[in-house]
Amino acid sequence: MVLVFIREGKCVKIETNQNSLQLEPKASDSFTSTGFILAAIGSSVGLGNMWKFPYITGMYGGAAFFLIFILCLALVGLPILLAEMVIGRGGRGNAVSSFHNLSKTKWWGYFGFLSVLSAFAIMGFYAVVAGWTMNYAFTSLTGNLFENPDYTASFLSFAGGNMPIFWTIITLIITCWVVAKGVAGGIEKFNKVLIPGLAVILVILMIRALTLPGAGEGVEFFLMPDFSKLTAESALVALGHAFFSLSLGMGAMLTYGAYTSKKQSLGKAAAAVAGGDLLYAFVAGLIIFPTVFSYGIAPGQGPGLAFMALPAAFAAMPLGNLFGFLFFFLLSIAALTSTVSLVEVPNAYLMERFKWSRAKSATIVTLIIFAISIPASMSMGILSDNLLFGKTFFDLLDFVASNIFLPIGGLVVTLFTGYAWKRAGEEAGLSGFWYNAWMFCLKYIAPIMVIVIFLYSIGIIKF
Repeated sequence: MVLVFIREGKCVKIETNQNSLQLEPKASDSFTSTGFILAAIGSSVGLGNMWKFPYITGMYGGAAFFLIFILCLALVGLPILLAEMVIGRGGRGNAVSSFHNLSKTKWWGYFGFLSVLSAFAIMGFYAVVAGWTMNYAFTSLTGNLFENPDYTASFLSFAGGNMPIFWTIITLIITCWVVAKGVAGGIEKFNKVLIPGLAVILVILMIRALTLPGAGEGVEFFLMPDFSKLTAESALVALGHAFFSLSLGMGAMLTYGAYTSKKQSLGKAAAAVAGGDLLYAFVAGLIIFPTVFSYGIAPGQGPGLAFMALPAAFAAMPLGNLFGFLFFFLLSIAALTSTVSLVEVPNAYLMERFKWSRAKSATIVTLIIFAISIPASMSMGILSDNLLFGKTFFDLLDFVASNIFLPIGGLVVTLFTGYAWKRAGEEAGLSGFWYNAWMFCLKYIAPIMVIVIFLYSIGIIKF
């Protein structure tokens, strides 16, 4: 049965059956099928897979680590990803109200509020790092990046100064503008342009990396497994990255799911997003490892690999300023598609909670994030000695969001979908073997693994 009523002067369609009342979002507030998948991929393929994945792969054994990452992605990442999408579309609300709409209790919504808090915390430092990538893209193109061969000193001087605040402002202005334009007119159009562009740049950089002298050694390191290097710690790191690389536990996929039509196959969409995330990580490896091996850079250098080590490789490379620009511009694109999804989480909550317009809500969210990002950026410089709980403000935001809020948020999603909400399979469109496999992962595998991630992250499990 189909009902039509008037909301805010617009005709809105409701599809009903004997068991549910399902609101279809307005066309201006909904994704097309392709737009939803591209936006979800854009949310997942952030800085993590291009910046973090290569160095943790280098630290924990190359190809053997990558295989464990794939296994974790299939058993933990994909089931929780689908569960978030299902909750969002079933609840047709923000990260808080979707739980309430489906459970009819406030308690699940309280847990959902962690997603709103985590989005603010993550954006507080993520916007700063996104600004770094923009600066490096600009200075690569102009050649200024390569004037001082001491790239470690150059990065520390830049990150500890005032310029990152300027680039953070640029990041937040672009993000706010996209979110304020709406779902179809802003977020979807933005991702439809940037995600294909990102793919083109990935291919160009991969071809350049694979044709460097000595690139084969890097490819071998990445693709030839050495299982003797695998440890329990490396397996946990792979599990944690599989969880975080898909933007799980932060409400982004849940919020995007609320803008998705009932005609969209969520199972196929989740598989496409997980596949896109995996492909992005794979190509990132084929860019980073041939490059670092070609120029004698240690592949496990840590977070400074992108900003301190790779500029040396670009400086020695023919047309290095061009390829350096493409690399850091790629990072900028990946960062922006993620910042948009992160800002939309609290934006959706505030719009619904206070009945604000999208533009007003996006502006207020952006201003709050900017206020958080200033001390985060300054903690790399003049505030570096001001520690909270033994951490700089930048590191504290990262620790609280990544190690506390996100695992708890992911655990709530698994427990709610696996145990509390009985219509999850119907909303997901799964039955038979695939439904049973999904439920088994959500009930027994994913919760245990997320708890292990949480205990390892906060230091209770040690090696």
